[in-house]
Amino acid sequence: MKIYVAGISGMVGSSVERAAISRGHEAVGFPSTKVNFLDRNKTFESLKDTNPDALIIAAAKVGGIGANSKYPVEFLSSNVQIQSNLIDGAYAAGIKKVIFLGSSCIYPKLAAQPIAEDSLLTGPLESTNEPYAIAKIAGVKLIDAYRKEFGCDWISLMPTNLYGPRDSFNLENSHVLPALMRKIHEAKKANQQEVVIWGDGSPLREFLFVYDLAAAIIDLLETSPKDSLINIGSGEEVSIEALAALISKTIGFQGTFTFDSSKPNGTPRKLLDSTRMSKTGWKPRVNLSEGIGITYDWFLNNETVAIK
Repeated sequence: MKIYVAGISGMVGSSVERAAISRGHEAVGFPSTKVNFLDRNKTFESLKDTNPDALIIAAAKVGGIGANSKYPVEFLSSNVQIQSNLIDGAYAAGIKKVIFLGSSCIYPKLAAQPIAEDSLLTGPLESTNEPYAIAKIAGVKLIDAYRKEFGCDWISLMPTNLYGPRDSFNLENSHVLPALMRKIHEAKKANQQEVVIWGDGSPLREFLFVYDLAAAIIDLLETSPKDSLINIGSGEEVSIEALAALISKTIGFQGTFTFDSSKPNGTPRKLLDSTRMSKTGWKPRVNLSEGIGITYDWFLNNETVAIK
């Protein structure tokens, strides 16, 4: 297949490119300097001119709790525009397969655990990332609408917390794992004995190494599952406090942690029910400890780029 990867220069997009090529497919994509997906006409032109068999929508404005709280307009408006332009453009270009990548934050804050796909829209969202979640829910519903109205073989894939090479380590917009990794790394370099962590350390999170996600995406393109919404996670969860300890062990930091309870915890627990994905035969291959090691090696070799 010829696969158009929207967001090919990012963590997820570059991993999908890597996985696609390893499986004998062609992956194409363009930097945002060449194709700005906020520009509807340019997006339509790019998809039509490239004429791919499949589209992976990995382009989005992303960030952690801090960035979501500071820039709610951008997280809602920009993401709705990006995904609508790509999804509508895919139909106009006659693209047979589309995978829209969302986030586990689309589910209610207090959803029953593990969170099944039918939990969508059954309760209030976590307020700290509500704008991003609403944008992603809109994308899921637009995919559903194209399936219903035009019979498109398109799906929405909801990953749990992702991490890996090419993640963002900019503390203003990074997610929890890369943010902790950078803080602990810099504390070790400066011989500091304390690292301050947002929240009380109790929230439980599930993490998936990005290469495992990329492999799943190619599997789904090759098999065409019947479900329109599919969760994907590792099936294992860890507290933020335990995650910090695991990262410290990898880095070799010997200091202590102070938890700032004045900062938000976010959702108390967020474990996905990945039964639908598991039934396809896919399973994660990289455990959290190994994935953190690979990610930290990449960070050490690309620190100047990673922290921008």
